Amino acid sequence: MRPVPPSGPASHAPGGSKSSDADRAGAPRGALRSRGGLLLLEAAVAFAAALLLPLLARGFKLNPLNRIAQVSGLAAIQLRFALVGLLFIGAVVLAMRLRGGRHFDLATRLAAAALAGLASGFVAAGAVVALLGTPWPMFGLNGDSGRIVEWAHAVANGQPSGSPVYPPMPLYTLGHYAEWFRGGNTAYAFKDLQILGAAAFGPLVYLAWRMLLSPVRALAFGVVPAFALIDSYKPYSQTVLVLLIPVLVAMVVALRRSGTQGWRPLLLTGAGFGAVLGVLFLTYSGWFLWSAAGVLFAALLYFPWKTGRLKGAAFMGSALAAFLVVAGRYLMVMLKEGQTTKDYNFRFDNFTDPAYYLMWRTDMPGKVGDWPPPGEFGGVGLFALVTFVCLGVAIWLGLRKPLVVTIAAMFISAWVMRMYIASHMYETQTVQLYTRTNNQLLYCGLILCALVAHLVSLKLAERRTASGATGAIGSAEGAPPATAGDGSSAPAAVRTGFPGREGAVIGTLCALLLLLGTVSSSMSDRYMPAQDGTYRILPWVSHTIRQQDGKCPKFAPKHECSKDGDQSWLSYIR
Repeated sequence: MRPVPPSGPASHAPGGSKSSDADRAGAPRGALRSRGGLLLLEAAVAFAAALLLPLLARGFKLNPLNRIAQVSGLAAIQLRFALVGLLFIGAVVLAMRLRGGRHFDLATRLAAAALAGLASGFVAAGAVVALLGTPWPMFGLNGDSGRIVEWAHAVANGQPSGSPVYPPMPLYTLGHYAEWFRGGNTAYAFKDLQILGAAAFGPLVYLAWRMLLSPVRALAFGVVPAFALIDSYKPYSQTVLVLLIPVLVAMVVALRRSGTQGWRPLLLTGAGFGAVLGVLFLTYSGWFLWSAAGVLFAALLYFPWKTGRLKGAAFMGSALAAFLVVAGRYLMVMLKEGQTTKDYNFRFDNFTDPAYYLMWRTDMPGKVGDWPPPGEFGGVGLFALVTFVCLGVAIWLGLRKPLVVTIAAMFISAWVMRMYIASHMYETQTVQLYTRTNNQLLYCGLILCALVAHLVSLKLAERRTASGATGAIGSAEGAPPATAGDGSSAPAAVRTGFPGREGAVIGTLCALLLLLGTVSSSMSDRYMPAQDGTYRILPWVSHTIRQQDGKCPKFAPKHECSKDGDQSWLSYIR
């Protein structure tokens, strides 16, 4: 699962890495000379950056229920986000100019990791602002929040949770965190984990995509699409989705290569993937159901039937064994209890066109109007048309690449499952959460669209190689020599003076800084407290619940509060 030495076209493009010799020359001596040391440094920078903005936001002096204060708070976070991000980009510029650019690649790595952390830290800081003055998590003890708090308290005290099929990892994590840091108060602890979970989103996604792509490519093609799904209310479910896809793709790539690997690394790699998938399954299992058929197809397609069937079977066996060790007990519960668990709660999206998945308006959509929004072409909007075109182009250019084929297969798998469940909805009068496939369809589609740029750059590099360019071109991180980062062949070339490479990296980082800052601000704003029938009601309720010491939260409307808080949200649920 560790990235391997770069060599191929991807590093030649923005965010790519130089040859392994150049990496070693540019990195500090000692531990940082190794790839593992560099990845640990990237991880440390990403997580530190993710915590910076939430910590700064704790000192803001404003009333989070006042709209002017909310706007000021978002602007204050944006200012700090931009300044810190520009510092990292400035370091890349300095690295380009100093000592012949020896540390340019290292500075690029750290800047990409920092931007991933800063972006999710922005959303976490928005949650800090939204909950200033109240110790309660979003929604207090109402709805899903209340059930999670109650069940976590039960499991922390050795009792069964209220639902045997609910993923146990969030409950145990919350229960133990509350015991360690909140004196057993799982309600107040859940607020902390909502903020910390949102902050960890960016670094985790970035590190997952680093198994496949170089730093800036991981940021642009993996992290940026994921921010359409970031959530500070229940951050763990969306985090599992955006991690599951790159992990499964990396596993298919490793399976394809397993026929030529040594036995020890093969078994260790398989077990590593199985253990990671087990932890993700314990955290949120729904995405596994939507993805299963597509991943099975990709695994059969890329199984080393000719080069090493026994080794391929051993790889899958070690992965399965590790998965069962980690999550086998919960899997048995799901297979037994999940068959009788029915979802009869019809939501807003269950009454809309099932073919529309490009935006989810949540269970409390507020004033909706015409939905889905009318489009210019047969009711389909420009965004959908561009998405579908890019999907086709990605499959066209990447038909032989497991990176593209596996994601496309997961997209198709989720689509088929969605339509299958929805087609039986009238007969069974159950919905089985089929609208949650919106998120997987959107994320897979956005990734494939982003990968068009990746694939086009590979084609351009191939043409440059064919025309006799000189100088070594590096591949996407995570690929062995002479591959393109997803297990496909790519030509080797040389790299004397690739025109504008440094400028392309710096320009890309600047563009991603602005894009991520804008997206993060929007995703933060949707959780600013308000009584408008949307998810903004969740933090609003948190400010209207009486604290455990009997006092009202600091900014309670009219200084009034109650045991359960404002219950007007019930009118928004059909």
